Amino acid sequence: MNREISPLQAARLDYKPKLPTCLKMGANVELSEGLKTQSIADQDKIKALFPNTYGLPIIQFKNQLSAVSKLINIGLVLSGGQAPGGHNVVAGIFDGIKSISKDNKLYGFLGGPGGLVDNKYIEITADFLQNYRNTGGFDIIGSGRTKLEKPEQFDIAAKNCQALGINAIVIVGGDDSNTNACLLAEYYLAKHIPIQVVGCPKTIDGDLKNEQIETSFGFDTACRVYSELIGNLMRDTSSAKKYWHFVKLMGRSASHITLECALQTHPNITLIGEEVLSRNLKLMDIVNDIAGVIAKRAANKMDYGVVLIPEGLIEFIPEIKSLIAELNDIMANYSSAIDGIENLSEKFDYITQKLTPNSAKVYLTLPHGIRQQLIMDRDPHGNVQVSRIDTEKLLIEMLEIRLKAWKAEGKYKGKFSALNHFFGYEGRCAAPSNFDADYCYGLGFTASALVGSGKSGYMSSVRNLTKNSETWTAGGIPITMMMNVERRHGEDKPVIQKALVRLDKAPFIELMKNREKWAIENHYLYPGPIQYFGPSEVCDLVTHTLKLEQQGK
Repeated sequence: MNREISPLQAARLDYKPKLPTCLKMGANVELSEGLKTQSIADQDKIKALFPNTYGLPIIQFKNQLSAVSKLINIGLVLSGGQAPGGHNVVAGIFDGIKSISKDNKLYGFLGGPGGLVDNKYIEITADFLQNYRNTGGFDIIGSGRTKLEKPEQFDIAAKNCQALGINAIVIVGGDDSNTNACLLAEYYLAKHIPIQVVGCPKTIDGDLKNEQIETSFGFDTACRVYSELIGNLMRDTSSAKKYWHFVKLMGRSASHITLECALQTHPNITLIGEEVLSRNLKLMDIVNDIAGVIAKRAANKMDYGVVLIPEGLIEFIPEIKSLIAELNDIMANYSSAIDGIENLSEKFDYITQKLTPNSAKVYLTLPHGIRQQLIMDRDPHGNVQVSRIDTEKLLIEMLEIRLKAWKAEGKYKGKFSALNHFFGYEGRCAAPSNFDADYCYGLGFTASALVGSGKSGYMSSVRNLTKNSETWTAGGIPITMMMNVERRHGEDKPVIQKALVRLDKAPFIELMKNREKWAIENHYLYPGPIQYFGPSEVCDLVTHTLKLEQQGK
C-alpha cells in the first residue's frame, strides 16, 4: 500500500519490539502448569456455567522446544474501544504462528465480533501487516461492540471459521470481550468443536488486571498522552493565572487513569471515584471540598488551578449510584413505555414515579440536562453511558452557586472562572509508547504460543513488567479465574470482575501523601510528549501505578 507517511511514522515502522527470553526463538515452548484455579467470587455459579473451562491451571512458559511444524490458522477479532498497541498484538500473533510454520495463516475479521458472525474477513499477510507495525489504532481490520453470547452466534462463527480452515480464535478486548471469549471457548469444548479460543487484555481504562495481568495494554500510552495535555493546561493556567481547568478523563468503572495522570502531573485536586464511595460522600460534599481548596488558593492570590475527574465519578457517589441502579432496571423493564413519551417533562414525571422516594428526590434535584443524560440510550450492557454525562460541567455549575454564597458570607474573596475538558478519544489511538509496543507484541506472541500448545479458555499474560523485557515472563491465565456474577439488563450474568483503584495500595497512598501540598502550592509536572528515542531509562519507563504496585515483589 503506497501512502504518504511522516518521518516519525517511518521511524516507528522500523522499531523492533522486544520479547521475553522464553519467546525469542519462536512460539514452540515448554509449559509449566500450576495448581488448579477458582473464580474470584461466586465459585459455585461460575463452575456450573463453565464446567469445561473452570479450574484450569495457570500456565507459564519455560524453555524453547525444538521447532515442530504445526498447522495453525487463527481468526483474529478486535473488540470494543481502541487502545494503543493493538496493531502490535496482531504483529505478535502473526510472527508467532509463522515461527511455528511458515504455512500458517492469520485471518482478521472485519469490524469486530460482528465480522466473525457475518463472515467478513481478510487474510493478513506480511506485506499488508508491515504498514501497521508499531502504529496506533485498530484500523488494520477495525473493531466493534457486537456481543458474542448466543449459541446461534457461536454456531455461525464456527461454520465460518471451519470454511477457512481456522482452528483458533483470538479475541482482543476488555473485560466484557474476554468474558465473551470464555463463553465461546466453553461452548466449543462442550460441543466438541475443534476451535480454540484465547483472549488478550485490552483497555486503556486499566481495570482489567490482577496478579497475573499486571496491566492492560494501551493504559501506559493513553495516560502519557493525557498527562502531556494536562501538563500543557498547567503551564497555561500558571501563566494566565485566571482559569480553573476541570479535566474529565476516561475511566467509566474505575479511576486508574485519573490516578496515574495525577501521579505524573501533580494537579491541585484529584477526585477518585473509589474514595468517594468509600467515604460515602454526597455530591454536595464533593462540591464543598473543591470549593474549600479554591477558597484557600484564592486567599493566596491564586485564582487558578487544575482538577482531575474520572469519567465514572457520578456512579461512585452513593446517592447517585443507587439512582443509576434503579434507572438501569427501569430503562430495561419500561423502555417501550418511556420511548413512547415525547414530552420530556412528562417523561421525567413517569420515571420519577417508578423510583424509590430517596432516588426520586435526588433525581429531581439534578439539573435538567443531567436528568436527561441519565435516561439516554444505554450502552450494549444496559448501563448508563456515563461518558455522555457532563460531570465536569455539573461540578462547575454547583461550584459557581456555592462560591457565590460564600462570597456573600465573606468566606471567599476570589474570582472563579472555569473551563471544562474531556480527554478520551485523544489517547485511544496514539502511536504506542515503547513499553506498549513491546508489551503488546509479547501478548500477541504469547497468544500464538498458547494456541500452539492446544490451550483454550485462556488469556494471554506477560508479567514482571517493571524489569528489563528479557526477564519478562509469559504464559496464560484461565479466564474463569477472573470472573464473578453481576447484574446486567436486570439479569445475573457471568463477567470478568473489574479491578478498581485500591485505597490501601501504594499508588493511592502516594497521592494521599501529597494531596494537601499539591492543592495549595504549585507542584506541577510537565511530562511532555511520549519519548520514542534516547536512553532506555527515558524511553521505556513504566507507569507510576505499575512501578508502585510492583515494588517489593
